[in-house]
Amino acid sequence: MVNEEPNPEEERNDSPAQEPAFQVDASHPSVSIHPSVSIHPSVSIHPSVSAQPSSSAHPSTFAQPSQPSTLCPEDSVIKVSKRRWAVVLVFSCYSMCNAFQWIQYGSINNIFMTFYGVSAFAIDWLSMCYMLTYIPLLLPVAWLLEKFGLRTIAITGSALNCLGAWVKLGSLQPHLFPVTMLGQVICSVAQVFILGMPSRIASVWFGANEVSTACSVAVFGNQLGIAIGFLVPPVLVPNTEDKDQLAYHISIMFYIIGGVATLLFILVIIVFKEKPKYAPSRAQSLSYALAATDSSYLSSIARLFKNLNFVLLVITYGLNAGAFYALSTLLNRMVILHYPGEEVNAGRIGLTIVIAGMIGAMISGIWLDRSKTYKETTLVVYIMTLVGMVVYTFTLDLKHLWIVFVTAGTLGFFMTGYLPLGFEFAVELTYPESEGVSSGLLNVSAQVFGIIFTISQGQIIDHYGTMPGNIFLCVFLALGAVLTAFIKADLRRQKANKDLPETVTEDGDEAIRLPVSLHGQAKKQELMAVEGGPGV
Repeated sequence: MVNEEPNPEEERNDSPAQEPAFQVDASHPSVSIHPSVSIHPSVSIHPSVSAQPSSSAHPSTFAQPSQPSTLCPEDSVIKVSKRRWAVVLVFSCYSMCNAFQWIQYGSINNIFMTFYGVSAFAIDWLSMCYMLTYIPLLLPVAWLLEKFGLRTIAITGSALNCLGAWVKLGSLQPHLFPVTMLGQVICSVAQVFILGMPSRIASVWFGANEVSTACSVAVFGNQLGIAIGFLVPPVLVPNTEDKDQLAYHISIMFYIIGGVATLLFILVIIVFKEKPKYAPSRAQSLSYALAATDSSYLSSIARLFKNLNFVLLVITYGLNAGAFYALSTLLNRMVILHYPGEEVNAGRIGLTIVIAGMIGAMISGIWLDRSKTYKETTLVVYIMTLVGMVVYTFTLDLKHLWIVFVTAGTLGFFMTGYLPLGFEFAVELTYPESEGVSSGLLNVSAQVFGIIFTISQGQIIDHYGTMPGNIFLCVFLALGAVLTAFIKADLRRQKANKDLPETVTEDGDEAIRLPVSLHGQAKKQELMAVEGGPGV
């Protein structure tokens, strides 16, 4: 292994310094050259290193420039950016705004039924459109994320979220239900640009010991939006038969959310950058070494579906998140059936579920950063979700609201706390594939199961009552817990991050000099190969 030794004086001054150019022999029969694949600036190769591929790597792994390349010593530095927390907090806020708009109808289901004169099923579709829209749009948006990057996707998502909020203001008459549906569909499209971002933002901006915590913070915003969506609508929109009064109170809610969405859109334009100057971790630096191409995008999806561990995670994540979506959408209906006139407390129960889940998500993120026990933590949380669902099912009709608050909060702690665990476990199992694609496939599974569970449980509740409807969810959560036990903990990102070189400090920020060799490139390719799958 040949290590690059940058000049310390040049590194302190952050001034570029040229290295001797190197020429790669492209005539070697096992070496292929692709014009769209390049060596990332954070990886430098000493001029004396010959570009002979490792026997363990696929021949097309290496970027082989046919022209001399100039690299800088500063490009071998791994360093976290001070901007990273601002980026994740702004994302968390506009994700919160979008999630609020998802649940704002379901949390006062009966009031919107009265105002628009439509069925409960029609109001349910104001929530389920979020799930339905995501499924066909995932792959195009994931491609856009790979093609144009984080900043473009963030701006597009926040802009659509803002547009949808203002469209809803045109639906303040009882006969304008189609307009409010249009606004909700626009917001649901915005969600496609949001849900797959947490793990991508965490990987691109945060160091190896921060990624799980950062992912939890990003997911935290979405959960906070759901919590506010349970709490605020019942307070702003009282249950009254006077439709003029209802229109007035609904308009207040719509104006508030429109103003907040506009402010957040402006903040995204100001704060979001594509990526930091330096790679924040060794794993991220290695993932930069191979640039994605249009053809490799579909190959990446094919490799993911050949990864049995990831396929199992997609199914189990979908079962858990789908159960959460159904429970959130139908919660108002279930509580009102047993506790008539308790719309406000139904919202508070939903708030309790999500607040407890936010605490669970933060604790699980911090725990993962410290322990790296992805499989064990995921399995324990899944089993406790099942236990919480069973207890909630058999205590809902005891005629004591405080019991419902306690059991729902316990369920939410584990059920909602599981969501960032799934994202991070997926990244570990699929590294160095795109975080946007792996997270997106998890979310597609969640939307599919969410639609199935919401429709099915709603019909069961209408015909047989809440207990059979909740037992229906318990059965599928039990199936998810069993399948989770069969997932093998193949932590590929952790393998890439181990054996880190010596850490140095620059201007109060953590920085690492990253020795690079062709052996490192070959090791990366070994991580990239999926069981039985082709090389890139």
